[in-house]
Amino acid sequence: MADKFRSEKDSLGAFQVPAEAWYGIQTARAVDNFPISGRRPDRDFILAHVRIKRAAAVVNEAAGALEPRLARAVIEAADAIIAGQYLDEFVVDRFQAGAGTSHNMNTNEVLANLANVALGGKRGEYRPVHPNDHVNMGQSTNDTIPTAIRLAALVKLPGLLNAIDSLANELETIARREVNTVKSGRTHLQDAVPTTIGREFGAYAWTLRRCAEQIHQVKPRLCEIGLGGTAAGTGLNSVPGYAAHVAEELARITGEPLRTSDNLTAQMQSMHDLQRLSGAIRDLALELTRLANDMRLLASGPRTGLGEIELPAVQPGSSIMPGKVNPVMFEMLNQVCYQALGQDHAMALMSQAGQLELNVMMPGMGSALFDAMDWLTNAVNAVAEKGVRGIKVHRDRCRELAQTSVGIATLLNISIGYRAAAEVARESERTGRPVREIVAEKGLMSAAEFDKLVERAAIDGNIVIPRHEKSGN
Repeated sequence: MADKFRSEKDSLGAFQVPAEAWYGIQTARAVDNFPISGRRPDRDFILAHVRIKRAAAVVNEAAGALEPRLARAVIEAADAIIAGQYLDEFVVDRFQAGAGTSHNMNTNEVLANLANVALGGKRGEYRPVHPNDHVNMGQSTNDTIPTAIRLAALVKLPGLLNAIDSLANELETIARREVNTVKSGRTHLQDAVPTTIGREFGAYAWTLRRCAEQIHQVKPRLCEIGLGGTAAGTGLNSVPGYAAHVAEELARITGEPLRTSDNLTAQMQSMHDLQRLSGAIRDLALELTRLANDMRLLASGPRTGLGEIELPAVQPGSSIMPGKVNPVMFEMLNQVCYQALGQDHAMALMSQAGQLELNVMMPGMGSALFDAMDWLTNAVNAVAEKGVRGIKVHRDRCRELAQTSVGIATLLNISIGYRAAAEVARESERTGRPVREIVAEKGLMSAAEFDKLVERAAIDGNIVIPRHEKSGN
């Protein structure tokens, strides 16, 4: 046992820490206290928090508060982690002590131990670099954790926006290709006026770009950080000018336009900016699940459904029905969207659960936000590549349904009036005969004229009334 563990002491007494661990006693206690989800911290969050510690060491050294050799050791340790080393040393469960104190100490202890060994010391002795006195100098869980959540979200943001853009591009490619493919529109899941595949798919793309714009609009708010507020936004125990300088250094490290918030206290009390991002992601998830459902409807069949489009076949669809191919990519997208909506609901509950000067629900909020962003990014990329790219439009089927749709009787409103057009529609519905055949039989217009009318109305919305019909009204 002695060679597998080392004993460390804190204010509560002694505790066993794995001998080879770069973390220390407070992390070990947290691992023991919180065997909850089995999920370790998000990678982007780990790196964001380490970058904060690095920036703090730079500023504290420049202010003369941190001895240069200690600062250099902490900075070099941080650089090693940022480069991808020691990431398995961040071991505290995502559901942990309020505000993220356990994760903060996990980072402090790993950096302190790495720095001390580099300076000739030993793990767990915390000389000459102490986790609290040196690594955590001028900081608190209160200001480092919400800042790290913001930084991690900023890292994930381009991936999500690029995924949305890729999906919108694929939809627009189909929209351009099928700009003249006439089909039956549907409202209330009933036949409606004719439209085109191009118009339908172009609308999907336009909506997704609106969602991306809404998400992107949150970025400036995420860049307003409360770092330097230390405890309760007071700036207690930080060097003069620390908040402004650490924001500048962190902006240099991350490449993001970070700036100190006008109200450091508010940035610890309120998670409003994170909730705004979550809300924008929720709106995206709602639109994506609507899109997924539409794709499943349009591809339903192939014989007994709409069958207007054919989705790429990426895997067999049934273990019992040979030849069956299911819309698996969009089924997956639905599931991911519902999970993202659940994470947003959790975010909302945790956002309002903060009390007085601190929202202690931050670890759970960060986890929920990161999951929603990562899952949607991966799902949207997969759908763009394997669900939308390669869609085949069955133009003959679209034309067949458009020509037999009761909804095209609407095109007769201008030429024969709503009431007469309704009678044609009812006759078509009662007899099953196409509207096209009925209007020709009644002498309202020829079948060729009616086909031209349908095409013109579907493509550009302009209805051209045959001259002899117009003069007859």
